[in-house]
Amino acid sequence: MSIKDVTDSTFVDETKEGFVIAELGAAWCAPCKMIAPALQEINEDQHNNISVIQVDIDDNQETAQKFGVMSIPTLLFFKNGELMEQTVGFQPKEEILATAQKHI
Repeated sequence: MSIKDVTDSTFVDETKEGFVIAELGAAWCAPCKMIAPALQEINEDQHNNISVIQVDIDDNQETAQKFGVMSIPTLLFFKNGELMEQTVGFQPKEEILATAQKHI
């Protein structure tokens, strides 16, 4: 199961139910490429509990501005549409999961 690409127009719908990790990044971003395998594993291993989506900030600047994204990758952790936590920069899978577990 691949990570779903989300746009400015679909972002609210994709984050309004359940627990969602949204990665805001860009194709040219090296740390985004480094975090991608961890997010893919979480998406596959935790698909019953956690949804993972990605937003390309070059094409979806409205979402990036709404959340004050200044550096990428930025991870937004949502529970039923409410932003629970926001992190910036590369993190290993275990750290991402630990952040998520605080809010699930």
